[in-house]
Amino acid sequence: MSSYDVIVIGGGIAGVSIGYELAADRSVGLLEMEATLAFHTTGRSVATFLESYGGRTIRLLTTSSRTFMEDPPDGFERPLLKPLPLVWVAPHADLDDLHSMQQAVTEFVPDMRAVSADEVVELTKVIRSDWVGGGLVEPGASEIDVAALHGGYAGRLRDRGGEIHTSAGVASMKRAGNVWQITDRAGNSHAAPVVVNAAGSWCDLVAEIAGARPVGIHPLRRTVFTIGAPTALDPRSIPLVADVAGTFYFKPEGPQILCSPADEVPSEPCDARPDELDIAKAIDVINSATTLDIRHVRSSWAGLRNFVADRSPVAGFDDRLEGFFWFVGQGGYGIQISPALAQAGASLVRSGSLPDGLTARGLEPAALDRRRLANATTLEGH
Repeated sequence: MSSYDVIVIGGGIAGVSIGYELAADRSVGLLEMEATLAFHTTGRSVATFLESYGGRTIRLLTTSSRTFMEDPPDGFERPLLKPLPLVWVAPHADLDDLHSMQQAVTEFVPDMRAVSADEVVELTKVIRSDWVGGGLVEPGASEIDVAALHGGYAGRLRDRGGEIHTSAGVASMKRAGNVWQITDRAGNSHAAPVVVNAAGSWCDLVAEIAGARPVGIHPLRRTVFTIGAPTALDPRSIPLVADVAGTFYFKPEGPQILCSPADEVPSEPCDARPDELDIAKAIDVINSATTLDIRHVRSSWAGLRNFVADRSPVAGFDDRLEGFFWFVGQGGYGIQISPALAQAGASLVRSGSLPDGLTARGLEPAALDRRRLANATTLEGH
């Protein structure tokens, strides 16, 4: 039997990041059900660093992660961020939503600025002048090198003495005295006083094995595809463009353009696959708003984004099951919030409190605790 202070279940960005933070002063074992780490959501993420994205808790965690992203510790490849300005766009009918977004994000993104329809056309090069009513520009937006970030966390976890076990899906769990005893599907045994459930789409299944009440995870499929750029357009010259209504986004991807319908299709935990109908709908929407004139798709894929009812992450000990720590529900924000959320999670494991820097910015443990969801029955926005 392998014994640790903490066992982390899940080898995506959530698991490796909190594992790294905890390994500073604890022995950590990480169990991943697949043969490789980051096989599902993390490995398929089109990760960007957008401080205007998500609700207030997400924006606080994102902005609190910038210092780490810009100046990561030794052992992480640099740079993790590559500047890619974001232009939020809106047709005339959605201008009120655009203005509401600007007001909501000013607290954490003071350099967000409104631009006219003509400026949107000039900045994006492809948005139709007869479609757009206005826009917002987030100059500090960036692309994230997901492989470097995840690989840095996993590598430094190992450097700190952490042990990573792949092909080690949880088969059984039981609490014996003050210790969790886990048997993986290969028949290996692992023990620790604390288990961190960072299993993404599978977190409620892990909870069921442990005897915990489900947190109510909602895996939502998102489809992504690439297209060739129009002959006269250099993809590297365009920004990240997103519709404020959440019907599409696109961005440069080397010599191609990456597009998405920004869809949220309910799914069971699975190896997600793209849906041709979703792609066809996205092409219609993007063609109506732009001059991209999409006719062919070069490649496509899909991933699952995992939310609880209020679309904010859960980080904290279960209120009924001793030593069972939830670290789930990062949704589509998991990469960009990973530094601050991992620091928060590790601090909650150690002491039940948050790091001083996050507390000073207005984050309280209750905002991450699962008990806030006691009366939530449906997913916001669905």
